[in-house]
Amino acid sequence: MTPKNALLNPVLIVGCVIILVGFAVRASFGVFQIPISQEFGWARSEFSLAIAIQNLAWGIGQPLFGAFAEKLGDRKAILLGGVAYAIGLVLSSVAVTPAQHQLLEIIVGFGIAGTGFGVILAVVGRAASDENRSMSLAIATAAGSAGQVFGAPLAEYMLGLMPWQSVFLVFAAAILAVLVLLPLMRAPVAASKAELEESLGQILVRAGKDPSFSLIFIGFFSCGYQLAFITAHFPAFVTEMCGPIMPGGVLHSLGITTTSALGAVAISLVGLANIGGTLLAGWLGNRYTKKYLLAGIYTLRTIAAGAFILMPITPMSVIVFSIVMGSLWLATVPLTSGLIAHIYGLRYMGTLYGIIFFSHQLGGFLGVWLGGRLYDVYGNYNMVWWIGVGVGALSALVHLPIREKRTPIAVPA
Repeated sequence: MTPKNALLNPVLIVGCVIILVGFAVRASFGVFQIPISQEFGWARSEFSLAIAIQNLAWGIGQPLFGAFAEKLGDRKAILLGGVAYAIGLVLSSVAVTPAQHQLLEIIVGFGIAGTGFGVILAVVGRAASDENRSMSLAIATAAGSAGQVFGAPLAEYMLGLMPWQSVFLVFAAAILAVLVLLPLMRAPVAASKAELEESLGQILVRAGKDPSFSLIFIGFFSCGYQLAFITAHFPAFVTEMCGPIMPGGVLHSLGITTTSALGAVAISLVGLANIGGTLLAGWLGNRYTKKYLLAGIYTLRTIAAGAFILMPITPMSVIVFSIVMGSLWLATVPLTSGLIAHIYGLRYMGTLYGIIFFSHQLGGFLGVWLGGRLYDVYGNYNMVWWIGVGVGALSALVHLPIREKRTPIAVPA
């Protein structure tokens, strides 16, 4: 039997497995940009819009799945999300027009919402003790990064063995396979008596009137913009813009001989570096003010992105940027979700985080769609990259006025 105050428990372990597999698949979509566009002769913006719609549907679905989980059960919400995820991938494998891909990515996006951070982190947060909560959230978030480590390279490898349609089917099978672990994911409702008496409508009104909630909502926008743009477009960006990989060099000796392969490895490096960065953020979140940590992360992201685009794009600069950005990648998630739990309690954490996450996905939609649209117009990603630098600076600023203290619960007498 797992001790009550133990960091590792069945809920955390199963949650990590589900997030790991789900994010491995999600992080690989950028690898399909060029193969799908070339097969059908589409403009870059066509499949970019499909990924952008996926991000938007993910954002819309997140608070809905959070509320579903809080009303009808966490495992039912995760099961529904996993089935939707698999169905969306299977149907996408036979889609042959841009409109079909764009429509089906709505199903995939809702599937990601049901198996992603909003639902999983709420369950993990309730299953963790107060002293372990920030670190538990960080471990679950880091699992998403672990999925990203091998998701994009695995997709790149599989594309060398089979058509992209078959890769989608393999990924759908993997999503369904992890759902057999759901019986182990059982968490208590860790909430105070006052929180249990507060209705969902009351907590939404309380959060809506709180300026800090609005600032968190605005601040998470740039996180989504930067992450989604890089996930969807960085492999293509590196393939086309990076200098050549010279024979005899370290990368070449490791089997990374093309910029296409480097683009997939770059996404993997982002995920690998983020495992450490996210765990560090969770550790720091237990000890320091979360809003200042978030402001610092966004500031460092802004500096890293600006410096990278100003320098020549070389294999070495790609690797350095991937590691630096990766260390800051999902470090915002345990801090943001932990901030919401700290201010508003655990009872409706999934729904409130889902609403905040919608802002993240609005940013993701714009980052992916603008990446494809502006590429078609200008032939490069420079403008959309600089927009990301600007919104990152905005996020750093808006976190500073947040009042990091629990808001009073208003329960009718």
